[in-house]
Formats: sequence, structure tokens, C-alpha cells
Amino acid sequence: MSEPRLSRPSIAPLRDFLRTEAAGGVVLLASTVVALVWANSPWRASHASLWSLVVGADVASLHLRMDLAHWVSEGLMTVFFLVVGLEIKREATSGHLASRRALAIPLVAAVGGMVVPAGLYLAVAGSAAPAGWGVPIATDIALAVGLVAVLGRSVPQAARAFLLGLAVIDDIGAILVIAFVYSDGVHLAWLALAAVTVVAAIVVRRAGVQAVPAYVFLGLVLWLALKSAGMHATLAGVAMGLLAPVTPKRGTRLVDAEDPKRPSAEGSVSVVEWLLHRLHPFSSFAVLPLFALASAGVEVSSATIGRAVESKVAWGVFLGLVVGKPLGVLSAAAVAGRVRPGGVAPSLGLRDLAATGHAAGIGFTVSLFVSGLAFDDPLLLRDARVAILAASLVSALAAAFVARAARSRVG
Repeated sequence: MSEPRLSRPSIAPLRDFLRTEAAGGVVLLASTVVALVWANSPWRASHASLWSLVVGADVASLHLRMDLAHWVSEGLMTVFFLVVGLEIKREATSGHLASRRALAIPLVAAVGGMVVPAGLYLAVAGSAAPAGWGVPIATDIALAVGLVAVLGRSVPQAARAFLLGLAVIDDIGAILVIAFVYSDGVHLAWLALAAVTVVAAIVVRRAGVQAVPAYVFLGLVLWLALKSAGMHATLAGVAMGLLAPVTPKRGTRLVDAEDPKRPSAEGSVSVVEWLLHRLHPFSSFAVLPLFALASAGVEVSSATIGRAVESKVAWGVFLGLVVGKPLGVLSAAAVAGRVRPGGVAPSLGLRDLAATGHAAGIGFTVSLFVSGLAFDDPLLLRDARVAILAASLVSALAAAFVARAARSRVG
């Protein structure tokens, strides 16, 4: 008589990621509503005073004194970008982007979904504020995935996979834009320290070290070096995520339920998957809601809306997300699908692509983040953020309408 198999705690990296993103999208939306109500209530002054409260200290040549809004956007958001880096690493090594065939169409569509919105923004608002072209190129994975979860069977599985790949590549594009466009004048000495820190992390990884404190220390040094160098400090999170090892995590009883080869074997969970399992909920349920609370508190009044309606920046952002995103995604994917044998996917039609493109127009979190880097003028920043909120809502409604129309046509 054989001994009964002992059950082991398991994770399902992709399913867990999508579930957390969907639930996090709900919390993010609730936090946005709170921020909007707060900023338009009789207590609006407390919202502004809270997030403008300066804390920290200057230590030697390190300037660590910022208001709370910047501590959230440059400090806590590093965790969000760490999760982004980890998910990019997972998708590129064992997920939807692991093969050239799977990567091809989402890559082309994502490029189209960034180039067309940026071009449309420049055509509308380039003469007024050309630096804002990076605002409408982003996709908010949490809200896009949350919308797909709400739509249920209206969105086919092929479209869900396509949207996830598209959003991940969009994140890579946004990261590159932040690194090379929205960083200040670079101080070479600090940049050299950042480079040395990255090399040290690679050496530690190749030595087989998996102790979390070692990487936390290197990550903090990299954060300080990038901030002092004039680069955006959140890039430290992306770098550390991409540098995380994909080797099996030692000392954990977790197993990967989605691993077809070793679904119940010890060592089937990689370090990247283990870190995502630990950090993703904190990012989705704490970091992003706090960022929304600090950034989405836009005063909505007849004067604010009237100014936005007349603002080239607002129209550039709005049209970039609502029109440019679906147009870029749909046209690029359609062209690439004609070139590739078998098209985009057997079960993915043009209406499904259009719905995905509209979902990609929900820029929200990353668009709000980039707007804070692109605009120094508080009035232009407010115009952009009003447009981001409006465009994200319209894009969500358009995606829902097109997706349901596509399924009812099939039915």
C-alpha cells in the first residue's frame, strides 16, 4: 500500500497575477473616487496640504527631502516598477513573450499603440507643450485586466493573452521613455556608481545568492545613485526586477501549479515567481491606491472643465488615448497579421483587436505618473490629468461596448 502524497502549497503565477490585477483595479478605482471627492469637498485644502508636506533630511550630498507626493511617486512607486520588471522577466522567460512567434504581433501592435498616440498628441499639442507626448502612450494593466475580468466571456482567451502581452511591452516602452526623455541632466559620477551597483547585482546573482537583504541593499544603493545622477529613481525597481534570477527558489515549499513538467515538484517556483507572489499584492493594494490618492485628486469645476476643453494639451492627451491607442494597435496588428502566416490568432477578429486597443487606452496610473514628469506648469498638469481621467473612462466604455458587440455578432 503506497503512502498518501503530501499536498504542498501552490501558486499559479499567471492566474494569480491576473486575479491580483483585477482585484487591485477595483481598489485603485475606489481610491481614485476618494481622491476626486476629497479634492472637490469642503476639505480640499487638507488634500493639498497633506501631499505637499515636506519630510526627510539632507545627508551630506544626498538630498532626501521631498514632499509626500514625491515620496509616493519616487519612493513607493519603485515597488510598482519592481513588480513591472519582475513580470517582464517572467513573461520573457516563461510567459506569453517567451518565443519569437508569440512576441511578434503584440510587439508590433504595442509599437503602433505608442507611436500613433504620441504622433497624434504632437499634431494637436506639439506647439503648446511638446514634452507631453509620452503621456498617452501608456496602458494601465490593473484597470485593463480588471475591465476584461468584468466583461467575462465577452473577451476571448486569445484577446486576454494579446492584451497582457501588449500591456507588458507598453510598460517597457514607458520605462524607456522615462529613462531617456524625462530624466534631468545626468551626473556621470553618480551614474557610474549606478552602473557598478548593477554589475555587483549581476555578480551576486551569478554566485547563486538568493538572500533578499543583499538585493534590498543593492536596490537602495541603486535608487540613491539614480536619484542623485538625475535619472528617475523608480528605474531602480525596473532594473532589480530584470536582474532577479529565474532559478528555482530555495527554502520554499511552494510549487508552481501551472508548470506542466513539475506541477508538484519542489523547485518549480523560480525566484522571480516567488517575488511576484510576495510583492504584487502590496503593489496593487497599497502602492497604486496611495499613488492614485495623491495624484488623481483633481479639482473638477466648471472653470477646470472649461479650461481643459480649450486646452491643446488636454485634447492631445485625450485623443491620443481614446483615438490613437486603438487606431495604432488595430492598424499595426492587422498589418503584422497579414504578414505572419495564420494572422494574429485564429479566434481573434478585428472587433476583438479594436476592443483590446480601446482597453489599452486606459492609461490612468502610468499616464498620471508620466504627466508629473512631463509638465512643470501646474495648470498644464491639471489639464493633462483631467484629460487622462476622462480618456480612461471613455476608453473603458468603448472597450466594453466593442467587446460585447463582437461577441453578440459571433453568437
